[in-house]
Amino acid sequence: MHNLTRIVLLVLALAMAGGVAQAQRVEQSQFGPVVQAYLGYLRNEQEVVDDRASRHEISTEYYRRNSNRIRALRQMAIRLVTKSENDYVPELEAVAADEMRSLFEDPPSPRTLRVSQVVKNTFRYLGPVTSGEVFYVFARLDPYEQAALIESGNANEGPMTSSSPESSAAKGQRVGDSSTRPRRSSPR
Repeated sequence: MHNLTRIVLLVLALAMAGGVAQAQRVEQSQFGPVVQAYLGYLRNEQEVVDDRASRHEISTEYYRRNSNRIRALRQMAIRLVTKSENDYVPELEAVAADEMRSLFEDPPSPRTLRVSQVVKNTFRYLGPVTSGEVFYVFARLDPYEQAALIESGNANEGPMTSSSPESSAAKGQRVGDSSTRPRRSSPR
């Protein structure tokens, strides 16, 4: 009877795992190739953290924080893409309040951050995500956005007047559009 219980538990576990994998495939199919790749990257990061935890290479606290961070990044990416309908995810950073120094030499207070605010000409604050704890999610500005900020004189002045996290950070193609683009011509 003991072996029968093990078999039943194994079958249930496999069925649940199959259901989760199917749900992830269905969810991913609604996104374009860039977003699918980013979600796959996050899944791989979680597998690495899980593997390190299974070999007791990391502490429980480290495992929990990094798993929560990965979930926060996933939530923000899906939120951005769903709102913008663009197949684009900016380079995202999620930090807890006590980790702000990992992004900023002189970190801002989380209480003073406003959504869409540009911080230190480098990051746009996208908002908080609660995933076990509060993570503050930022999108790294690309060099062109940084140059435009400096040129316009809006550097470090808070939110830009005509931008939102979706409009400024999501400049990719619309979901469902072809992924081909014209070739770049080079000077001869």
